[in-house]
Amino acid sequence: MSKEFVDVLVIGAGPSGCVSSSYLKKNNINVKVVEKTKFPRLVVGESLIPRVMDHFDEAGLFPALDKMGFEKKLGARFLRGDEVCIFDFSDKFGEGWNWTWQVPRADFDNTLAQEVINKGIDLEFETEVIDIQFNGTDSVTTVKTKDGETKEIHAKFVIDSSGYGRVLPRLLDLEKPSKLSPHSAIFSHVEDINREDGEEGTLISFDIIETEVWLWVIPFSNGNTSVGIVGPTDYIEKLSENGNTAEALRKAISLSDYYVKRFGNVDFLFEPRHLKDYSCSVKQLFGDGYALTGNASEFLDPVFSSGMAFATESGMLAAKLALRQLNGEKIDWQKEYTDYILYGVDVFTTYVKEWYTGNLQELFFHQPENPDVKKKICAVLAGYVWNKDNPFVKKHDSVIKNLANLIKLEKQQQREQL
Repeated sequence: MSKEFVDVLVIGAGPSGCVSSSYLKKNNINVKVVEKTKFPRLVVGESLIPRVMDHFDEAGLFPALDKMGFEKKLGARFLRGDEVCIFDFSDKFGEGWNWTWQVPRADFDNTLAQEVINKGIDLEFETEVIDIQFNGTDSVTTVKTKDGETKEIHAKFVIDSSGYGRVLPRLLDLEKPSKLSPHSAIFSHVEDINREDGEEGTLISFDIIETEVWLWVIPFSNGNTSVGIVGPTDYIEKLSENGNTAEALRKAISLSDYYVKRFGNVDFLFEPRHLKDYSCSVKQLFGDGYALTGNASEFLDPVFSSGMAFATESGMLAAKLALRQLNGEKIDWQKEYTDYILYGVDVFTTYVKEWYTGNLQELFFHQPENPDVKKKICAVLAGYVWNKDNPFVKKHDSVIKNLANLIKLEKQQQREQL
């Protein structure tokens, strides 16, 4: 069996793995990336949030992405019947990027991976991790190549950016149920032949069908659009009696008064994918010689497009801490990694939970709008969930519920006066 020796092994060539490996390469670390699939590959998660731009910029990946001409995302629109709430990322609390992209992930991820290769990083596609053994912080990872051969990769540190593959959580028995209630999604792409000109045709939107059920619409610069339905798992499964995903998504589109004309008669570009009970978690984010990043560690819910933000945030931080450790510094991984990442996860978890209780929707659609409240919520939706100067970050576990209760009380008093 052949052997390779590297400083850091990165498992997975998605956004998290590309950010990690690019940062390490910039700092003269011998890094290797292994990826189970062949790119380009279809993957969900096409709506980004501004926080990711900080990471792509720092990793030196922004110029290659910017050349692709992906659709710019300047904010997001939420619809509920005749009610409309639009968030503009340029009108948010605190500093940070004012825009990001909405992207076909097959093209986006492939651009990232090719740029990693262009930087001289050894990225090996169609290579599956089948075993890993640790001796302190050193490790021996056994992989199987596309030719069916096995080899060993010896590394001083491993960053698991395997996403939904969740390589180390499976191999090391780190899986843990999510705190969130089970939700599922069905999505596909369409050729957006009925797309309107101007902002209406390009604006990312979330159409609320019921309190816990919503339709996403993510237009791309190539003329196609991603359309998906999200809801409690039992609701999603009842959309089609025989489990036909195309029938289910077609029915979901028919439930949207706003979008049924635009998408009711268009063909799906691929058989709609069903993502069942997608939320997941792990027992720990790190161990001797490894760190888990992105969806390999925790995935919440697609409603606020937080997935890639956590992927790149954790990927960049894991790379920085690994670099310091390789340089002989003792790292407090619990404090500097787990506690930090989980703070942001906790903030977004609150927002996801309060979305599905309806409390956050009360704030979104309340009229007249409170500009100060909206700015602070907008900063959270932009991904700046570690800025504790923002009370909607620092007091996330109480502020939404309290304000929603005030709004409900106000509405009740108004009804009683009529």
